[in-house]
Amino acid sequence: MTVKSIPLPDIGNFKDLPVIEVLVAVGDRVQAEQSLITLESDKATMEIPAPFAGTVRKVLVKTDDKLNIGDAIVELEVDDAEATKAIETPVNAAPAPAAAQEPVSVPAPTPLVAMPSPLAKPTQDQSQADPINAPSPGAAYHASPSVRAFARALGVDLSQVSGTGVKSRILKADVTAYVKAALAEPISRSAPSSAGSAIAPLPSIDFTQFGAIETVPLSRIQKRSGKHLSSCWLNIPHVTQFDEADITALEDFRVSLKMRAEKAGVKLTPLVFVMKAVARVLGDMPKFNASLDASGENLILKKYIHIGVAVDTPNGLVVPVIRDVDQKGLFELSSELAAVSTRAREGKLTPEDMAGGCFSISSLGGIGGTQFTPIVNGPEVAILGVSRAKMSPVWDGSSFVPRLMLPLALSYDHRVIDGAQGARFISALSGVLSDLRELIL
Repeated sequence: MTVKSIPLPDIGNFKDLPVIEVLVAVGDRVQAEQSLITLESDKATMEIPAPFAGTVRKVLVKTDDKLNIGDAIVELEVDDAEATKAIETPVNAAPAPAAAQEPVSVPAPTPLVAMPSPLAKPTQDQSQADPINAPSPGAAYHASPSVRAFARALGVDLSQVSGTGVKSRILKADVTAYVKAALAEPISRSAPSSAGSAIAPLPSIDFTQFGAIETVPLSRIQKRSGKHLSSCWLNIPHVTQFDEADITALEDFRVSLKMRAEKAGVKLTPLVFVMKAVARVLGDMPKFNASLDASGENLILKKYIHIGVAVDTPNGLVVPVIRDVDQKGLFELSSELAAVSTRAREGKLTPEDMAGGCFSISSLGGIGGTQFTPIVNGPEVAILGVSRAKMSPVWDGSSFVPRLMLPLALSYDHRVIDGAQGARFISALSGVLSDLRELIL
């Protein structure tokens, strides 16, 4: 019989790992790969297994001890023949010399908390049989510390890899083969492109199994805008800031201009007031009137203020652009907005009508709703959502008074605009809409 000291194996770049549980006691008979202790790092909990069967003669650690690679854990009394058994024999590994049998080689620890992996499992064709030694779902996998480190470097989840070593242990060659298979897997042509987002496509479902269906093709506008919106959502880190503007005075002023607007042949809507207010705030806060360049390292500040306005059409949503909003009056903007909206609904917009926007406004006030989160219309960095105004009781310091409140939602690109700037913008916008005298300052 031989007494072997079992050290903590190489479990990666960790130091002073605390022992949270001792799983054996003196006199216990343990089997090969039976867990001896449990350690905890800031990312996972892991059990350290025995390299071979034996009887515990001494436990060298206790709960709350902090261990490093090579620290002794227990002493095992083993048969001489058992002590020399190799736990893992790689396919191309040279036999170890006899003198290299001390210290003992310990199997890799088994993590109890699986960490997510950025490398997705390659999809297998149904005609391709699963590997013979593929672990069953939920089964523990075994690999040496060097193989685990290799897998971590490549972002591979070892629970998805089939081992070809002794007792299905995972070898470095298995990890390499897994990565090659993942890279070689063709991308489904039916799946929408997500610009390298690595997001798995939604499953294809036969809905006829649930009842009668009708397949209606998307319009050309819906197809184009859908791809653009998906790209914007995936590539722009969105934040949405909410507020309400008191537009009681604005509405009174708009109504007072109704007869003059009719004589001018225009319909004066609340939206043109919002456009003028946005143009004013964009002039004061130019970062919102900008775009990132292709490198993402420079901000292009625009010296013009062209505002895109979302228009609902029978074929889908389009965003024609009204140019130089800051330089035009309310009646002129109303005329242009009515003309471009008509062309949009008739499907007569030109590419020039859709190009050059600096900032977009999506108004659902004529339809309803209380709030929504608009998607930034890249390469712009911000968009304003406007919902239906409603009368609300507002405290004026001594009593509640009825005020017409307009819900606003500002979505912006967080790479360019931080939360404080977003709050300042929507607060300034609310101030202008609440007091139109701000427009002439």
